[in-house]
Amino acid sequence: MSLPPPGSPSRPASRRFRSVLASVRAHPVATAAVVVVTVVWLAFSALVAMPPWAVLFVPLLVAALSVALHIVISRRRAAAGPVSDVRLLTTMAGATMIALILIQVVPYGRDRVQPPVTGEPAWADDQTRALMVRACYGCHSSEVEYPAYASIAPISWMVQSHVDEGREKVNYSQFATDPGDADESVEVIVEGEMPPGYYTRFGRHPEAALTAAETQQLIEGLRATPGLADDDKDRSGDEDEDDD
Repeated sequence: MSLPPPGSPSRPASRRFRSVLASVRAHPVATAAVVVVTVVWLAFSALVAMPPWAVLFVPLLVAALSVALHIVISRRRAAAGPVSDVRLLTTMAGATMIALILIQVVPYGRDRVQPPVTGEPAWADDQTRALMVRACYGCHSSEVEYPAYASIAPISWMVQSHVDEGREKVNYSQFATDPGDADESVEVIVEGEMPPGYYTRFGRHPEAALTAAETQQLIEGLRATPGLADDDKDRSGDEDEDDD
């Protein structure tokens, strides 16, 4: 069986790739802009812990709208000559603006209904609770205070994702009925995992940025609060053995 000659209809993928490559070479400014914006978006998404689906959804929506606008504009300006970098950049900017408007209708991130409060831990003292409210109640409670920017997508998606994930692990407002991973509270604070870096990055939630002294005070208070440290179980087991 002889192979089809180059350029035959059996090699459409190769022709499309060469066409895309030629377009990239013909529009270096527009290509560079796309690369820069994509890198910035990915870096920003990583820094603020944007949900993975949103990281992909936004650029794909912008890309789809850019292609649609480009086709419409090209048909109307068929006699305008070759497509310039300026036209492509304008098209992408317009697509981005349309995408930002469209994503505002996505319902996710707009549900502000707080779960019921069924009972908090028996805090060692009022200061321990106050420090927990500052550092952890923004995601791990039924008393979340949503900032003004949490009403604008895709930031609203990020905030809701953080709250959903936090409550899934432990909701201190429901400790009495569902302690979740509350017994890991001391461990994650000692290891520096809570509050997470993205929570206070860019100057957000400054109240949660506890000083070293406040962090140590919180750790001691949590260790004195039943159910908030892994070693509670060990101490309980030791006491049972002593009673025997």
